[in-house]
Amino acid sequence: MIRRAFRAMGTDVELLLDAPRGDAALVAAEAEFHRLEKLLSRFRPDSELSRLNADGSIDAGPDLVRVVRLALEAREATNGRFDPTVHDALVAAGYDRTFDEIEAHGEVARRIPGGGRVAIDGNRIELQPGVRIDLGGIAKGDAVDRAADVLAPAGPCLVNAGGDLAVRGGSWPVAVEHLTVLLESGAIATSGTDRRRWTRNGREQHHLIDPRTGEPARSPFLRVSAVGSTAVEAEVLAKTVFLGVEAAARRHPCVLVRADGSVELTGGLW
Repeated sequence: MIRRAFRAMGTDVELLLDAPRGDAALVAAEAEFHRLEKLLSRFRPDSELSRLNADGSIDAGPDLVRVVRLALEAREATNGRFDPTVHDALVAAGYDRTFDEIEAHGEVARRIPGGGRVAIDGNRIELQPGVRIDLGGIAKGDAVDRAADVLAPAGPCLVNAGGDLAVRGGSWPVAVEHLTVLLESGAIATSGTDRRRWTRNGREQHHLIDPRTGEPARSPFLRVSAVGSTAVEAEVLAKTVFLGVEAAARRHPCVLVRADGSVELTGGLW
């Protein structure tokens, strides 16, 4: 087993590969993370996403088009619970810098609900005037999936980015709350507010915005972990359930941690 660790997309990333000579694959998988971060981060003023948010429309490269399309498909599939157009609501809540830099300061701005129009025509992406997008979790999930695809030809592998992970081949015991999930393929993602919280203007804030209100979500859960076929799918499911769509958890393997600390398993987990 060989391992590589680094930071990307504001979190610690770990690559595990069950192969004796996979160092080149590990280097390539890390490079894919950094390449996607350079394109998709709203915290990098030179990123393609930042240029789209600044200009309102651009002829985009294939990676930005792919991830924006994934986000729009997720918005439609979740009836707007997952929404990339909450950028300004995140900034209003104080998430206007990376988690490594965030501070308590300033006034809380007005809330901006999601639902903004985003159009894709070929490689052209156009935003409704006044709309900006954040790809946050779905970009991280996409990077996890892409890195796993890079590693898989070299052998069974696991990619873990701050608890959002995907595996290809092998059998990987993954600890989730008080149980261990054995993954042979697929992914797990977690959405929660217990680790990333801050105070702004005397009010506690977090990064999981309810697109219906533009406010940090009020949820019955402290944390939701979801199993999906891809990290993107797991990311969307975990956030959707966290925002109150418990019915989705009945159809998929999820670990639900409620605000009182109680834990519920769904979708065949036990």
